[in-house]
Amino acid sequence: MKLLRTIVMLSAVTLAMIPGTSDATTTSLTWSAAKTVTLPSGGTGIPQGYLPALSCPSARNCTAAGAFSDAAGNTQGLVLDEVNGVWRPSRMLRAPADAAKNPNVTVNALSCASAGNCAVVGNYQDKVGDSRSFVADEVRRTWQPARDVVLASDARTTGQNSAVHAVSCSSDGNCSAVGTYLDSTSPLGHVLGFSLNEVRGVWQRARPITLPANANLNAFVSLVQLVCTSNANCVAVGSYIDTNNVTRGLVVQEVNGVWRPGRSVTLPGDANAFPSASLREIACASTNNCTAIGTYVNAAGSLVGLSVTEAGGVWQRAVEMVMPYGAADNPRVFFYGFDGISCPSVGNCSAGGQYLDSAGFYQGFFIDEVAATWRVATQLALPSGAQSAGQNGGVVAISCRRAGACHAGAAYLDGAGNYQALFVNEEGGVWRTGTRVVLPGGATTVGVDGGVYGLVCSSVSACTATGSYQSSATNYQGFTVVTR
Repeated sequence: MKLLRTIVMLSAVTLAMIPGTSDATTTSLTWSAAKTVTLPSGGTGIPQGYLPALSCPSARNCTAAGAFSDAAGNTQGLVLDEVNGVWRPSRMLRAPADAAKNPNVTVNALSCASAGNCAVVGNYQDKVGDSRSFVADEVRRTWQPARDVVLASDARTTGQNSAVHAVSCSSDGNCSAVGTYLDSTSPLGHVLGFSLNEVRGVWQRARPITLPANANLNAFVSLVQLVCTSNANCVAVGSYIDTNNVTRGLVVQEVNGVWRPGRSVTLPGDANAFPSASLREIACASTNNCTAIGTYVNAAGSLVGLSVTEAGGVWQRAVEMVMPYGAADNPRVFFYGFDGISCPSVGNCSAGGQYLDSAGFYQGFFIDEVAATWRVATQLALPSGAQSAGQNGGVVAISCRRAGACHAGAAYLDGAGNYQALFVNEEGGVWRTGTRVVLPGGATTVGVDGGVYGLVCSSVSACTATGSYQSSATNYQGFTVVTR
């Protein structure tokens, strides 16, 4: 296995000869020990270890968001800011006025156009038990109360189940977002998609997304990620169901403020007649030059990875990702859907996720696109004594400042069977063995639900990460960690 890997992977010297890749070796980063997130007064922990959102508009100036349990056991929104390298105590995000006593706030995404000017989106429970969408703005480092999204005119007025899943802000007060909602069709409503724009600080009414012509009446739309490369020029990805009840990958674009009809991804030639295709993550090097990753089922019935590229405004046919040597016939490729892909320049991307090897163990993987060609994936190298990545492990987040110079957050099972968090460097185009995250207060594991959720490198040497760890048998706490 090691011999074949050496043949497959390019050496740093060879990589430096390929246009678009780094010709310098990245210095390994040194990460500080993780620090526990200070919760608002009365806060007891992070429900299910879920601290998903991180945005860093400049080095050492970041914002994170998630949820926390208050003293009464209610789930409230959580926001916290890093200012000039110092994380301030977190604050509760005030739920909309019609929220239930226990609003069950779920933060799905966060975007900051500049330090202290951000937008966070998600869903909450109202007083009648419906799940409703919300948006909330931070303006000059002051968080405003969250606001209920005004849905499209065809939305159900009762029994609603909506959520904003992704947001991207190109400048202060100018953001785009996407989500899903139930329309008024009787008896249960169809699951449809919506787009949402903030213009000069004012959130507009949500608008239905026009689906491809072959969409089912109930398309069960999923929209999971969104990237905006400039004001009102964005790309969202997800999936929908067609008239044959086949799940298709979905791309929806906003061009100069106008959301265009969604399009179905053209799959590789070996796709199954029922491919169950979906896109999970997207990154853009520039406007009209984006790459999305996801999965599909091939003709052999195996769940494999795919990438699809927009080049000069034209979306290409998707290509299959080749897993590392020793992968199972059905590798069951999985992407976590946070920040598992980064494209520092056109035709140069790095991505990561999880797969199953031929021995039946879950492993993490990295895969690099170099000069517009995807290479064979490499297995996540684990510290000495580790068992495997584990079913809840693998690569979660990647941040690249230039081609061949990236950093990643991952998780794995140690020799005692505990999940640990890991930072990994790519140096000269080669992914190295990772460094275990030193957890706060002598904690011994991040648990099955914890680990690194967010990782942003504002320069090659300055990175910030957030996540969670298991502080007791039944509780999780958040952590922040920076390079030094």
